[in-house]
Amino acid sequence: MTSDDDTAVRSKSFGAVADEYDRLRPVLNDDTLDWVLPPHAVDVLEIAAGTGIATRRLASRVPHLTAVEPDDRMRAVLAGRSPEVRALAGRAEELPVDDDAFDAVVIATAWHWVDQARALPEVARVLRPGGRLSIFWCGPDRSVAFMRNLRSGRPANDPDNAAEIETHWRHHHRVDAGTLTPELFTPGEQAQFRWTQPMDREDLIAMMGTFSRMIVLDDTERHQLFADMRRYLDEHEDYRDRDIIDVPMRSECWRATAR
Repeated sequence: MTSDDDTAVRSKSFGAVADEYDRLRPVLNDDTLDWVLPPHAVDVLEIAAGTGIATRRLASRVPHLTAVEPDDRMRAVLAGRSPEVRALAGRAEELPVDDDAFDAVVIATAWHWVDQARALPEVARVLRPGGRLSIFWCGPDRSVAFMRNLRSGRPANDPDNAAEIETHWRHHHRVDAGTLTPELFTPGEQAQFRWTQPMDREDLIAMMGTFSRMIVLDDTERHQLFADMRRYLDEHEDYRDRDIIDVPMRSECWRATAR
């Protein structure tokens, strides 16, 4: 399978675990919301809204929220839990909304699945002058060795390799400088926020199963990796006797203003 084929398969995998995804993925913290939303925003568009985890927090902050999501299964969960939000089928590369309609466009934990060159002109089209594009990823903090080891099911991460992976991973959650057309947007700004979220051991392991690399595994491989994660927790001196674990979370945020 080519890299493009792999990305296409993984980007469409989340609907298969939509309910678990919605139940287990982390809720946005207030610091992230404060940073990504412009003050006094009234009309906001969320792209690749998934099951509405970020949508529900955004809806508590802005009067008019439109959510665009391509996967019918994910969008059904969103619509069921947030009936007050306008939920539309669509993609970042071809948005089903009017020109100059929004004060902000937000993309949560999905920018790495987007064709930037096609999406950015579309975002610029639907933003009002001075409107904000905000991109962020929210999830388990992979800069913490415990989370990297749990993800692989064993304490075997090379620190040098981990640093390389971290740099590559963070690059996925911001707009490439070469793609950010200066006629359309100001230069981007970045921010990072950390917090902890208490989780039951089994919910923590199940949450790891909502990431695309796990979803696309065959059943045997997936069950083996879950078993490895349980074994890792059972053998870890800090976690073997804990039913509730304070899971380190992080958001990587990026924003720019429409010209």
